[in-house]
Amino acid sequence: MTERRSPTIRRRRLGAELRRQREAAGITIEVVAEHLECSASKISRIETGHTSATPRDVRDMLQIYGVSDEESEELVQIAREARQKGWWHPYSTVLTGAYVGLEAAASSIRAYEQQVVPGLLQTEEYTKAMILGARTDISAGQIDQMVRVRLGRQSLLSQDDPIDLWVVLDEAVVSRPVGGDAVMRAQLRHLVETANLPNVTIQLLPFEVGAHAGMDGSFAILDFPEAGDPDVVYAENATGGLFLEKSDELQKYIFIFDHIRAAAIRPDESIALIAKMAEEPLWKCRPKGPSWT
Repeated sequence: MTERRSPTIRRRRLGAELRRQREAAGITIEVVAEHLECSASKISRIETGHTSATPRDVRDMLQIYGVSDEESEELVQIAREARQKGWWHPYSTVLTGAYVGLEAAASSIRAYEQQVVPGLLQTEEYTKAMILGARTDISAGQIDQMVRVRLGRQSLLSQDDPIDLWVVLDEAVVSRPVGGDAVMRAQLRHLVETANLPNVTIQLLPFEVGAHAGMDGSFAILDFPEAGDPDVVYAENATGGLFLEKSDELQKYIFIFDHIRAAAIRPDESIALIAKMAEEPLWKCRPKGPSWT
C-alpha cells in the first residue's frame, strides 16, 4: 500500500511518451489506428492515459514511429507495469480509481476543502457518517468498502517516504458536526494529532475572510517527483471530479491556492483553534432551529 510506482502514473507517463513519439514522427492518430486495426479513439485514450496499452500494442506503435529497439524495450516495460493492479483495484466500483492511483504516486498534495475533512485526514466514524449522509443510494457493503479504502489511503502520511500534505479547510468543515457531537469532537482531535506530523500542514480559512479566491469549490493539486510526470489538478464534484493538466489550468489553481493560504489563519494558530473547538464546539454555542425567522 506504500508502493509509489503506481500503475496509474505509469500509464499516464507511457501515454505522454507515445504521443510525443508519434508527433515527432509526423504520424496522425488515424494512421496508427489503421495499422493496428483498431479505432482512433483507442489510440487517443492510450495517449491520454485513460486506457492501458498491451506490450504488443506499444511495440507495434513504436515500430511505426521508427523508435530504436533499446528505447522501445524501456517503454514496453513501462506498459507491463502500467497493466498491474493497484492495491485499490478491488474497490474500483466505489471510488475514483484514477485519483487514488495518482495520489499514491504523488510527492505532495496541496488541497482546499469547502465542506468536509479530506479523506487522508478522516477518522473511521467520520467517514461512515459522511458517506451515510451523502450517499443514500448505496448498500451497507459498499459503505464498508468505501471506508476501508479511504482508511487504507492514509498510510501515505506515515509510510517511510510519506507524502507532503498541505490542506486549507474552510471554517464550515470544522463547524458542521458530521456524525454528531462525539464523532466530530474525535475528528477535530484527530486533525490536531495528525498536524503534528512533520509532513502535514493544516490551516483554517475563517468565515470573516468573506469572499475569497476558492469560492468556486474544493480542489487538490498533486505534484509528482519525476520530471516526466506533469502535475495535475483534481477538482471534485458530485459525479467524481475533473482532472486538469494543462499548464495554464495548473497555474490558475496554484495562484488560487496561494491566495487562499495567505488569507487563512497561520498553521499553529489554526491547530490551536481546532483543539479549542474540540473542547468548545461551535455547534454547541449556536441556537437550535431557524432562529432567523
